[in-house]
Amino acid sequence: MGAAPVFEQLFDPVSSTLTYILADGATLDAVIIDPVDTLVERDLEVLARLGLKLKCTVETHAHADHITSAGTLRARTGALAAAPFNCGIEPADLHLEEGARIQFGAETLQVIETPGHTAGSICLLWRDAVFTGDTLFIGGCGRSDFQGGSAADLYDSITLRLFTLPADTRVYPGHDYKGNRVSTIGTEVRTNPRLAGKTREEFIALMNALDLPVPKLIDVAVPANRKLGLVHGG
Repeated sequence: MGAAPVFEQLFDPVSSTLTYILADGATLDAVIIDPVDTLVERDLEVLARLGLKLKCTVETHAHADHITSAGTLRARTGALAAAPFNCGIEPADLHLEEGARIQFGAETLQVIETPGHTAGSICLLWRDAVFTGDTLFIGGCGRSDFQGGSAADLYDSITLRLFTLPADTRVYPGHDYKGNRVSTIGTEVRTNPRLAGKTREEFIALMNALDLPVPKLIDVAVPANRKLGLVHGG
């Protein structure tokens, strides 16, 4: 048997963002999913402590509530920056579409296009786990009222793309506000209050009635994230 893969789940208490570092246990080639600019030193310390070589940063979408450190990590480690094709993140080295694969050592992330939270949102399948970004939360889902979002698209992405994965697939979201860290597809199908037992029309009505406040950082974060977090370009 080969060396076990590396999995690190990290949390930003300010934006409630969950960042993930994955690595091949033999080659120590690593990827980081949804890193946060204010925590770049933390992430670099984790990489150094574990002896990992960062090969790629991966964004699940252009975030509205924090700024990514992808550009900084690229500059400091030589890693490639990957982002969804439909998110307008032009400086990315890799523009990810449905079925694209990110290889790190013998490990692979597979891209699943899941529009709805934003027009370009993606999820990432790895082994028996899926990193759902802001598409699916534990006991919830992302909003759908800006950046080309669509409640109808979100329902289809979750029910037709994610909920058709094996029931024991582990769910690792991009945010959590209640102290949760992992769920499963089967659990979310049965118990997620936004979706369980809801028709498509009921879900759309529910999402359209949320009337959530605009994220405080949206006017700063989205333009910055379309430049990989480098405000002056990248």
